[in-house]
Amino acid sequence: MFALSSGTGSDVTSLQLSPASKKISLKIMTLNNNKQKINDCLGNPIEIGIAVMWRVTDTAKAVFEVDNYKEYLSLQCDTALRNIVRLYPYDVAENVDTTGDGIADEGSLRGSSEIVAGRIRDEIQEKVQIAGIEIIEARITYLAYAPEIAAAMLQRQQASAVVDARKLIVDGAVGMVEMALEQLSEKNVVELDDERKAAMVSNLLVVLCGNHDAQPVVNSGSLY
Repeated sequence: MFALSSGTGSDVTSLQLSPASKKISLKIMTLNNNKQKINDCLGNPIEIGIAVMWRVTDTAKAVFEVDNYKEYLSLQCDTALRNIVRLYPYDVAENVDTTGDGIADEGSLRGSSEIVAGRIRDEIQEKVQIAGIEIIEARITYLAYAPEIAAAMLQRQQASAVVDARKLIVDGAVGMVEMALEQLSEKNVVELDDERKAAMVSNLLVVLCGNHDAQPVVNSGSLY
């Protein structure tokens, strides 16, 4: 702040400089970033929010290197969040490289939240170093599909779960049928020709893979 003063009876005008006082806290503070809608690496819109713990370590840089260090930090948080989220799918997907090494991996926003948060923190730190700010930690506070695709993606997850469950049931049923046929043959309980084996396999698979309890049928005659 500048002040002009004139001495009495003098033609000389003096210029006095008084420094402006500006207090900067050195405490650890938290920035809760608003939820943002961002497309993941597969193009699916998601909503994500982060919380960043930070503090000023160099007050001179915070005052003189940037116009407003808090606004600068908020802007860099938004940018870093978008840059990192676009590298990951929401859930594990095939043929997706999230690390940049050219090899597909199982990284995802939902399953690798700690790694994603760490990469966000590192990118923010790189950008705000000039403002004398230290990023202590970054955490994902909210993660969900955008409302316009949430219902469709839920149906997709449910369908995938049903397929996986059915596959497990069929694998187990086939193993049980194989074991039953082997034990019948080893213990000479009954001799089965190919046609009887086929009928037995069909009946066992129906019983083991069905959604309802089996209804027993007593056959008092011959298969032929």
